[in-house]
Amino acid sequence: MSFRRVFVQSLLAVTALAAGAAQAQTAPSEAAAAAPEAAPAHAGPILGDAKAGEAKAAVCGACHGIDGNPTDKQYPKLAGQNEAYIARQLALFKGQKRQNPIMLGFAAPLSEQDMHDVGAYFAGKAALPGVADDALVERGQALYRAGDAKLGVPACMACHGPDGRGMAGAGYPQLGGQWTDYVATKLKDWKAGTSWGEDANAKVMPAIAQKLGDADIAAVASYVEGLHTATGTQAAAK
Repeated sequence: MSFRRVFVQSLLAVTALAAGAAQAQTAPSEAAAAAPEAAPAHAGPILGDAKAGEAKAAVCGACHGIDGNPTDKQYPKLAGQNEAYIARQLALFKGQKRQNPIMLGFAAPLSEQDMHDVGAYFAGKAALPGVADDALVERGQALYRAGDAKLGVPACMACHGPDGRGMAGAGYPQLGGQWTDYVATKLKDWKAGTSWGEDANAKVMPAIAQKLGDADIAAVASYVEGLHTATGTQAAAK
């Protein structure tokens, strides 16, 4: 089977899962149909306020760094992460669909608006670039940019972008610059069966991680840490 076919099938599977989730609605009863339509909780999508989020995110700085760049590699970088993704993860922690007793304590008192405000604050910060292990770059780059047809693994950049910035509208997070240790740990968790929810997005990574061996996990995690958007100077040099 060609890689192109494997890749296309992977994307089609993800799309089908998302479509199925969107169509899973029950028909309203006659009584419900006759009742006045309830007013929506809010007129449109909640938008975060970065200024309000600065104060709300102050407590996050102890682990994640005041600007979203932590010094301890067990904590993920939040700088530059898209607002919607941060808000979603906080909601998952609050609902205990993503298990972490420390984050549960911080997320529990937050409203949906608070979550978006915190997300907007960190989204406006720049993630500090990391360094990839030269010995792992070749394999890591191959997996990130082309996937592995034999393993049935699609290219990481199909969802996370060529520069690792992610796709906010589709719910895919920024990966560029993220700590190797953190990425490797999450991939191993997914491989072991951990899932962060029941929707289509939550099912993507466990299915992929289960096809990766430890060496491939180490390689792609290292490559991701060294991935970053080229600066104006770097772009000119090329």
